Amino acid sequence: MVTNSLETKSLSLEASNVGGIDETAVRLSSDVTVLSGRNATNRTSLLQAIMAVLGSDNVSVKADSSTAHVSLSIDEETYTRTISTENGTRQTGGDPYLEDSTLADLFAFLLESNDIRRAVTTEQDLRELIMEPVDTDEIEAETERLVQNRAEIADELEELTSLKQRLPSLEEQRTERRDEIESTKAELADLEAQLDDHDADVAETRAEKNEVEQLLADLREKRSSLEDVRYTLETEKRSLTSLRSERSELEAELEDLPAPTASTRSELESEISSLRERKQRLESEISDVQSVVRFNEDMLDGNTPSLLTDARSDTDGPVTDALVSEETVTCWTCHSEVEVDQIETTAEILRDRCQENLDVVSDLKSEIAALRDEKADLEETAQRRTQIDRRIDELENEIEDTDEQIDDLATERDDLREEIASLEDEIESKEDDSYDAILEIHREANQLEYDLGSLESDLERVEDEIESIESKLRREDDLEAEHARLKDEIEEMRMTVERIEQQVIDEFNEHMDTVLELLDYRNLERIWLERAETDVRDGRQIVTKSTFTLHVIRQTESGTAYEDTVEHLSESEREITGLILGLAGYLAHDVYETVPFVLLDSLEAIDSERIATLIDYLTEYSPSLVVALLEEDAAALDDEYRYVSEI
Repeated sequence: MVTNSLETKSLSLEASNVGGIDETAVRLSSDVTVLSGRNATNRTSLLQAIMAVLGSDNVSVKADSSTAHVSLSIDEETYTRTISTENGTRQTGGDPYLEDSTLADLFAFLLESNDIRRAVTTEQDLRELIMEPVDTDEIEAETERLVQNRAEIADELEELTSLKQRLPSLEEQRTERRDEIESTKAELADLEAQLDDHDADVAETRAEKNEVEQLLADLREKRSSLEDVRYTLETEKRSLTSLRSERSELEAELEDLPAPTASTRSELESEISSLRERKQRLESEISDVQSVVRFNEDMLDGNTPSLLTDARSDTDGPVTDALVSEETVTCWTCHSEVEVDQIETTAEILRDRCQENLDVVSDLKSEIAALRDEKADLEETAQRRTQIDRRIDELENEIEDTDEQIDDLATERDDLREEIASLEDEIESKEDDSYDAILEIHREANQLEYDLGSLESDLERVEDEIESIESKLRREDDLEAEHARLKDEIEEMRMTVERIEQQVIDEFNEHMDTVLELLDYRNLERIWLERAETDVRDGRQIVTKSTFTLHVIRQTESGTAYEDTVEHLSESEREITGLILGLAGYLAHDVYETVPFVLLDSLEAIDSERIATLIDYLTEYSPSLVVALLEEDAAALDDEYRYVSEI
């Protein structure tokens, strides 16, 4: 049942030059207003005036005028509408109730010209009219966007699958490079040992071959420097990897931390303050009530005996009468005589009130504690975010410095290699066979140094690629969850139109069953709407579209049911069907949330008793119902409705 949004409100309408109306002012009911009169008494024109001020353009201006004006007052709010025609051009102005009257024109303004009512009587396509408010193009566009997003995520997941398959090969390469590096280092260490031995031999003849020895000494020094630079370079690279790893971990932690806002903290502080004030007020009230209770208890316990009066002392009758008399007490607030039991009952009520407030105070303390914890968590999160931001900034600087050091060390390493090659060429030019062996060892060592650098660079490349893949794979769970969410949302979007269609059909069938039972059309068993899907040609394509089919089931006098066609419905049955279909759309599209009126006219094909029953039924679903009726039909309605007979 729809809540009456106009309940108890005052409604008044003023209109001029609408339809056949020159000028009129009427009061409307927030429940049911009956426009009663003969034909051609401007009842439909008044309904058009209501439509106009609510926002509809399906209104005619009086033939001898160029401008119509309507105003509707709902309590202190006033809505206006002007419609003017000049040189065949129609213009509207004012401040109507609705910005867009599409829903109202279809499902609330159920006059004879209403498209829904006419569709039933003329057997037009019901589905297109009923689904007109649903922006299927927008739904399809949104669905297509979601499908595109899902496809992009599917591509990412497919790429991750490919990367996952590549990972074992890269890990194998990493192991091979590490083994080759270790092997090369071992060979290099062996050559270094041989050079040490040769250096000892050369030392014995240093004086004789001083120049070559100096060159060999320089070569040895350069090789030692190269070894130091290479070691430092490896250390810096490991440090860089560690710094980047720490930065990635902190960035991941920062992403997982909720971002507290100043408004959230302010709201918590405000709520805590409000709860504290309420707790203090209750504690103050509890203290006051407890004082009153203790005072009453002291008085009743006889601590002030002068206030207690034994009824027996004022009794002139027998002793037995005095024995059954009740104690009374002079009230210490109003000084009237009241029974002690009454004071005790009041004290008990106050004690109960105290206990209730104590329970509330206890709940408030728990709630305040919970809010404090939540506030502490927010502050802790904010502090941690600040710490992480600060540390990330430090890491960025350290990474930048380390990158520069690595570049400098790599340059120094390359320079040393060139210097070593130059020394080797210079030694070779001396053409001293006694140093050929040493020179060859130096050349082998230099080649190993070069190979070692290439292997380390290749290992670094492989490790970077592995890290990149592993970093991407860490998003796999999130991507799969997003892919599943998009799948569900796409399915939901695709079901939206079908769900609305089925809702309209269910609403129509439910109301039609009820109304047919109430109106008692003897040989009409059932009228029901069915949703079906059919393949139709759309350009060069065959697409599936839904259709609404209206079924009519009749019953013979012998009780046999058979299906009839819509064209065989009587005029009365068609009018009822059109009205109920409009009501179904009114409810299914939630029109009552924005349009608080349902307007009806042209019910002459329905007999008076059925009109009365139908209107009584519609009042349960319409906030405000305005209906135009002939006088004889209006006579059958409830006397409590508002009747307007002069327009």
